[in-house]
Amino acid sequence: MSLRALVGVKRVIHYAAKIRVKPDKTGVITDNVKMAMNPFDEIAVEEAVRMKEKGLVSEVVALSVGPKASQEVLRTALAMGADKGVHILHDGELEPLTVAKLLKTYMEEEKFDLVVLGKQAIDDDANQTGQILAGLGKWPMATFASEITVEDGGLSVVREVDDGLETVKLPLPAIVTADLRLNEPRFATLPNIMKARKKPITELSPEKLGVDPNPRLVVHGVEEPPVRQAGEIVEDVDTLIQATKAKGAL
Repeated sequence: MSLRALVGVKRVIHYAAKIRVKPDKTGVITDNVKMAMNPFDEIAVEEAVRMKEKGLVSEVVALSVGPKASQEVLRTALAMGADKGVHILHDGELEPLTVAKLLKTYMEEEKFDLVVLGKQAIDDDANQTGQILAGLGKWPMATFASEITVEDGGLSVVREVDDGLETVKLPLPAIVTADLRLNEPRFATLPNIMKARKKPITELSPEKLGVDPNPRLVVHGVEEPPVRQAGEIVEDVDTLIQATKAKGAL
């Protein structure tokens, strides 16, 4: 069985970059800040490419929604092994519902068998897009995947849950969100980076797909987390107990 796989990739602030809140507290500063592909999306791309290398997937398409600069992460996905990219150009704020609607429309138009997404983006930590997509399309899904196997005309997915691991079986088409331990993404080699420049990227718009991109949520304020207080070093357990009691924590 050979499947067509769609992988969502998002351009986010690099995980090692320092986050600064805008003076008006409407969001975080992104100007002159290093950006990169969302780490969980890298895992999703890697898994789809590995499935293609095993002959289980015939085509891997990477899709990103965002400004012109989002093509950077699409080129990264292409260098990792995706066959082509799709860029849905939108310069405004994006919400999981909007992205899920765009993915649903494109998935239905292009007849994909599998959608692989990162379980969440590290900028908003919403962990919603995959679940909303599955709900909109009434497709089976498995979240927090740590292993994906194609078998019996469907998928067997090992999920990471609070009390261990859970295995679920899904018919196709299906939605899967990737967890941290699904795989370790490869580094794109220079030859593949050069080849990626020649791979096609199709540009679309939310309007062309019939989706209203206007946000429905209102951000009332963004605050930096409180500064962590310095700890204390104590000499022994008795001193620790006394200090804990003095702070009212015991």
